[in-house]
Amino acid sequence: MTSAALHGTRREGLGLGLGLLGVLAFSGTVPATVLALHAFSPGFVALGRAALAGLVAGLLLLAFRQRLPRRDELRGLALAAAGVVFGFPLLMTWALRTVEPAHGSVVLGILPLATATCGALLQRERPSPAFWLTAAAGSATVVAFALWDNPSGGLHLAWGDLALLAAIALAALGYAEGARVARSLGGWQTICWALVLSLPILLPLAGRDLLAQPAEPIGPAAWSGFLYVALISQLAGFFAWYRGLALGGVARVSQLQLLQPFVTLVFVWLVLARPIGPMTLGFAVLVVALVGLGRRATVSR
Repeated sequence: MTSAALHGTRREGLGLGLGLLGVLAFSGTVPATVLALHAFSPGFVALGRAALAGLVAGLLLLAFRQRLPRRDELRGLALAAAGVVFGFPLLMTWALRTVEPAHGSVVLGILPLATATCGALLQRERPSPAFWLTAAAGSATVVAFALWDNPSGGLHLAWGDLALLAAIALAALGYAEGARVARSLGGWQTICWALVLSLPILLPLAGRDLLAQPAEPIGPAAWSGFLYVALISQLAGFFAWYRGLALGGVARVSQLQLLQPFVTLVFVWLVLARPIGPMTLGFAVLVVALVGLGRRATVSR
């Protein structure tokens, strides 16, 4: 193996390791959001978490004296913010008011496939036909689960499922654009700047929702859920995730999210004491297996 090939292998390995850390951080988002919704409104959970994360991000950028984004990086930061600061949190939080956490976690299993598609379209990555074949099979499995586990009955997608699918599309766009910017700006700097640039919109909206909250005591469970989605899901998890995508490639590293539905189901069981039915677990395992096959397929960069 040449030195260049060895360097590429090590770079991809580091990217996969960092991506795995990000996936583990994101896996607690669904149950943490459910805990937060016990006391906070959906709007405040979605916007307040980003506002708190943005304030912490601003302090980090000042403390470490990070440079301002260049003009060519601002477009990517704006698209990343649209996806992972506004679109995904708002739509996912609303959806979790109407769908079960276990159901939502499996539907979100389509996210790595969507992210790989954005990587191919925006980052000029070239996954092999085998990759796309397994990706299509995984997508079909997730849609079949959403149809089967529809609480309203009938073979149609519920509104919560449609909100989750829109959240997935926006998150995939935010991941791909954030990964592109992270190659020049840095992984943790990218999410920090995306959050800071969003603060002029986040602070007044989150403040409005906070003032509209009922004047009732908020328990430790709700606070712990809110702090998790703010400081881990919205901030710290992206430190590893964006850097991992930048090093290992969007299509390749995004497939590590195949683990997320299964790990999330475990979190839902541990934190919320919600039972996991055998069919739900079976769908999750099938999605993991199919996307796992896709991760082994060739991806040219």
